[in-house]
Amino acid sequence: MTDEHRTPVSLSGLSSNDPRLQPAARNPELVERVISVCFILGTLCLAGFGACYWINAQPWKLGATLGGGLMFLGIGIVAWGKYLMPRGPFVEERHTLANSDADRQAFAAAIVERGGSVVQRRKLLGGLLGGGMGIFGVVVMFPLLRSLGPLPKRTLQRTDWRSGSYVVDQSGRRVEVGDLAVGSIETVFPEGTENSDRGQAVNQTVLIRVSNEAFTTMKGRETWAPRGYVAYSKVCTHLGCPVGLYEQELQLLVCPCHQSMFNVTNGAVPQFGPAPRPLPQLPLYVDSSGFLRSQSDYHEAVGPGFWERS
Repeated sequence: MTDEHRTPVSLSGLSSNDPRLQPAARNPELVERVISVCFILGTLCLAGFGACYWINAQPWKLGATLGGGLMFLGIGIVAWGKYLMPRGPFVEERHTLANSDADRQAFAAAIVERGGSVVQRRKLLGGLLGGGMGIFGVVVMFPLLRSLGPLPKRTLQRTDWRSGSYVVDQSGRRVEVGDLAVGSIETVFPEGTENSDRGQAVNQTVLIRVSNEAFTTMKGRETWAPRGYVAYSKVCTHLGCPVGLYEQELQLLVCPCHQSMFNVTNGAVPQFGPAPRPLPQLPLYVDSSGFLRSQSDYHEAVGPGFWERS
């Protein structure tokens, strides 16, 4: 390193043509081209990362595109600062704390002239860098937006039970009238959803054979419990625990988490515990082949949640 590089240079009296204000690189045009290529490659890599993330590509592709984009942008920025910026260091010499107006004006003019000359000569690089950083700013929003998942729409009020859905067990076998004895209980699902995550969450239903004869749990539900079968949501209305215990003699469904108890013969109205409302009942019917099927979806939202506050 020469004395010129080590010795602070006064800004007073310097012009944009002063050699000390020129880039450190011996061939600035070549350096500009290299930096431009780095910015272009970085921008392309970041755009590729956004595309890979959007289509849920393999992890190595995500890592390669994001790492490559940041690497090329970083190389370009470092090279710009090291080889194309004035060499300095620069100081403004002064003998008193209060500078004269002439000194302050000279200092400001030198700064503006030095910085402006650099920026004006590097408009292309500035544009490429701005484009790359803009792409990066957009791409970094992809993980946030995509990770939020799809809009819930009406999925918070609806399940996958539909009119005519076959009642199936965990293995996907359709349930017939003669499958359950009186006093038996089984967890069932609408056909086709028994092994899905959503099926396990909101579609799960407890099917109980209370008797051999049809009965009515509440007014307006005269056809909902054919041949003594009744079905209720398995999701507790307190905190969403699975209501999977059945007391046959008392005809009560019991939540094992907080001991809420629901009477299956009167619409699963809570008899004990913190549950605030009955378990939703699924209307059933028996088709001509003897299979149990649903008349419709639940007539109210399953589990605990926001609707109690509306």
